[in-house]
Amino acid sequence: MLSASQPRRPALGHPVARAHLAAALAALACLAAGPALAQAASCADFGKTLEERRDIVQKLQALSNNKKRQMDPKTACSMFGSLVNNGSTAVKWLETNKDWCQVPDQILQGVKQDHARALEMRGKACKAAAQQAAMEKKAKEGGGSSGLLGGDGLTGSFKLPQGAL
Repeated sequence: MLSASQPRRPALGHPVARAHLAAALAALACLAAGPALAQAASCADFGKTLEERRDIVQKLQALSNNKKRQMDPKTACSMFGSLVNNGSTAVKWLETNKDWCQVPDQILQGVKQDHARALEMRGKACKAAAQQAAMEKKAKEGGGSSGLLGGDGLTGSFKLPQGAL
């Protein structure tokens, strides 16, 4: 029972109570929708990262399938570097937004495995590019390899052994 000191509240059927309830629900919906809409937009943004990754992989495949010319280690290093940067972005995004965007664990594991392979391939390609650059530098400086028989080759003289043959 209500006592005389307690103010009387309108019942939910009362128009003022319904208006207050509707306003409170509308305000709550607006507050909750702001971050949800922003998060949904970031879920869609991941598609750009995947599209970029697909483009890089297609370029790598086109270069590696060229039977006339082998891929240059310098180009491979650069391309795998782009793939690794993209993979780092993808893994970071997935770890942050996997639950919110309802991405299955298998997708995250697959991206991590692809990223590990890309890191390995980048390491090999960049190592080959560094070796190639060192060999080119050495050849330009005149410290290239010796001739076919161990002498100075065509650029120098070949000493014949002294004495009886």
